[in-house]
Amino acid sequence: MELVEGRATVEDVDGFVARLGTIGDEHGCAIQAFDARYIVSRGHLERALELADRARARDEAVARDRGVEILLYAAGRRQIERALELGVDAGEGPVVVLVAADDDETSDERAAAAAVAERLDTARILDETDTLDGFDEARVCEFFGIGDAELAATRAGLDALVGERVALLDVEK
Repeated sequence: MELVEGRATVEDVDGFVARLGTIGDEHGCAIQAFDARYIVSRGHLERALELADRARARDEAVARDRGVEILLYAAGRRQIERALELGVDAGEGPVVVLVAADDDETSDERAAAAAVAERLDTARILDETDTLDGFDEARVCEFFGIGDAELAATRAGLDALVGERVALLDVEK
């Protein structure tokens, strides 16, 4: 898994997502863009990828598209419409793009990540900065339904609680 992070100004969400899909197809990779304000850590996305791939291997996936399945797990939601809140929106904001090679020999994860970074840079929509450390705690808690009582009841931290929500998607299926 490779991540491309930065601040982006996305004018056309459909065009942005379509271009990422084309890059993914060219390199044999799943590519999914996220609003970084909802992503608490690299581990959050690693776990979502692991569980999405496991669901696909067991023929238990909710979505036909691997990138959408990854999005569902990252959001801890079965409904694509609700999970899309974690995706990018039009306007300027922090973005993290996950690039994950398919399981065959023709996949080239690093080249796909470089193509994503180059595409975003040439479109002048990416200022490469670290975004994973800048999540919005209030936004994350609201989206994942994590309240003050739950936070107070554990020393595990927000990252672990979000990881639990990601893992619980399997239970809710």
